[in-house]
Amino acid sequence: MRLTNSHLPELFMKADALSLSGQRAYLRGTRLRLTLAVASAALAAYTVKIGSIDIASFAIASAFLMTLLIELWMLTGKPERNWYDGRALAESIKTLSWKYAVGSQPFTIAHAAEESERRFIDNMECLMREMPPDSVVLTTPARIPERIQDLRISTFTVRREVYLRDRIENQISWYSSKATKHIRSSARWRFTLVAVEGLGIAAALFKASGTFSIDLPGILATILGAGSAWFAARQHESLGRAYTFAANDLSIVHARLRRIEDEAAWAREVADAEEAISREHTMWRASRGSLQQ
Repeated sequence: MRLTNSHLPELFMKADALSLSGQRAYLRGTRLRLTLAVASAALAAYTVKIGSIDIASFAIASAFLMTLLIELWMLTGKPERNWYDGRALAESIKTLSWKYAVGSQPFTIAHAAEESERRFIDNMECLMREMPPDSVVLTTPARIPERIQDLRISTFTVRREVYLRDRIENQISWYSSKATKHIRSSARWRFTLVAVEGLGIAAALFKASGTFSIDLPGILATILGAGSAWFAARQHESLGRAYTFAANDLSIVHARLRRIEDEAAWAREVADAEEAISREHTMWRASRGSLQQ
């Protein structure tokens, strides 16, 4: 038996899709704004006239107008809100589903099936109420998927193996790959920014000596500012550290869970494991929120 994201409630699918679309839109808008800022600085270094009309100035004005329109779109569309809130809801539903499926607190196997189902639906309702009312629209009645129900009534050994493989090991693999990716990206961006700074120094010296009259230092300064803003938006360095810590933490959790042989201890330890996963996501969301302030 396997339990993957495709077996989770529809609410997870909707929230996950909302988060991914919001992330793509936010990063695309941010990247385009920074690109237009660099383009404006490059255009400002030139004067292209047709008669008495400076074409470069019109191009700069167009770039600023596009930047303004993008800013207004991001302000009204709130893609960053959809990204953060959608991810928070999706991860909360995933945690809720896994707790119920493997008999963790507060859905222990000792509880009556009807009571556990009621608690699950009540928790799902509370999570939905915390979201903006126009964010997620369900097309089917809220229910507990059949695969989750099948896993819940399986033997303790089956539930333990499925949880260790499809939840903990899956998360360890995800965190590890993301940590490696962000650490490498952080190093590349650090090197790139240092290179731009070096070019800026050289360009300023050449301009001071009269080698050229173009405002290349100003262009490089804008590129440096845009690169720094993108580096801050992506948070490669902090995410690399956070994901490394989460992967190592879950590796210890995996070893501890594998030794458990009784339901009571299992219910407690799984709740602690899910708390560890939720803690990493809470830290991520808090850091993203602080970036917007």
